[in-house]
Amino acid sequence: MMTNLFSIFDPYSSFFTLQLNWFSSLLLIVILPLNFWLIPNRLFLLMKTIFFFIKKEIFNLMKLNLYKGNNLFFITLFFILLMNNFLGLFPYIFTSTSHLIFNLTFSLPIWLSLMIFGWTRKTQNMFIHLIPNGTPPILMPFMVLIETISNIIRPGTLAIRLTANMIAGHLLITLLSQNGTSLSTMFIFLLILIEVMLLILEMSVSIIQAYVFTILSTLYTSEIH
Repeated sequence: MMTNLFSIFDPYSSFFTLQLNWFSSLLLIVILPLNFWLIPNRLFLLMKTIFFFIKKEIFNLMKLNLYKGNNLFFITLFFILLMNNFLGLFPYIFTSTSHLIFNLTFSLPIWLSLMIFGWTRKTQNMFIHLIPNGTPPILMPFMVLIETISNIIRPGTLAIRLTANMIAGHLLITLLSQNGTSLSTMFIFLLILIEVMLLILEMSVSIIQAYVFTILSTLYTSEIH
């Protein structure tokens, strides 16, 4: 029984207060290794289609700035986020991506590695990005300040965007389902219909947010050339 509305996101709600909920992310090991199948199934073909679609998007964004291994890295990032978002929609499965600390483990290392590489190997280009072309001289100090702040908050905005979208949908579904016991039969059927529609919406949000996180990370990488 939930003590409050936010207890569904509590990682301490496991057995003997151990944070076993985080092991839900390891369910990817059961889902992903389909190379052992002798005949490719529909799930494998669907993942292959998504793989080539994301690869095409990354190539169009980075073009000449595409380093070896970037495709595989960002495609892997997309699938990790997508699977964790989807797993959180199943009953009694902990939603890892609804926690800021989990999302920061992806956004912060990516941003930090880009900053270290950019300022050590591409210092001149990093300074150029601080002042957009055509900026009047009187506005240059303000543009440097604004661009610096926007650059610093990038990992936070990536993580918060994903966290907020995952939390909002789950809270709405939980909030509506709590009122089911006090409704009449007619309204219960209406509530079930609304819950199904919200679940479909959350499935689309799971795909979109994983895509947005991956594409924005790719855009930040393409700026360093």
